[in-house]
Amino acid sequence: MTEQSLCNGWTGTVRGQPSVGQEAQRRRKTSTTDILRFTEMTGDRNPLHYEEAAASRIFGGLIVQGGITSGLLNAVVAEDLPGPGSVFLEVKWKFVKAVRAGEEILARARVVSVRSDKPVCTLETSVVNEAGELCLLGTAVTYTVPLNEASPT
Repeated sequence: MTEQSLCNGWTGTVRGQPSVGQEAQRRRKTSTTDILRFTEMTGDRNPLHYEEAAASRIFGGLIVQGGITSGLLNAVVAEDLPGPGSVFLEVKWKFVKAVRAGEEILARARVVSVRSDKPVCTLETSVVNEAGELCLLGTAVTYTVPLNEASPT
């Protein structure tokens, strides 16, 4: 093991240290079942998620909770980039367009900075709908727990 790898905060992480510019994305078609499950977890019974007439006047149909929209970014971070063992330390998101139930969304993350002394990185994040319209934009700072045991020297 080199001296540099001993000082690298990413040692033992599943995917290793990401590179600036590295990207990952996930796609999902939203549904009314998503709305129901989110409500089971949170108790959010906003009429815009349940009352077609109210939601249609403003959004053209029922909309999913913002947590469903941003939740796809949780999967990108935990599964793809930086990967298993990763959690959010900080997020700054702006919701710019509601996502309707039944719309497909695409969540993207791109690495904009990486610390080498700690498994921390900053991501540029976004979610777009199937028409390519921006629904969420912002940044996230992540921490990645080393899940792999150190290999013997």
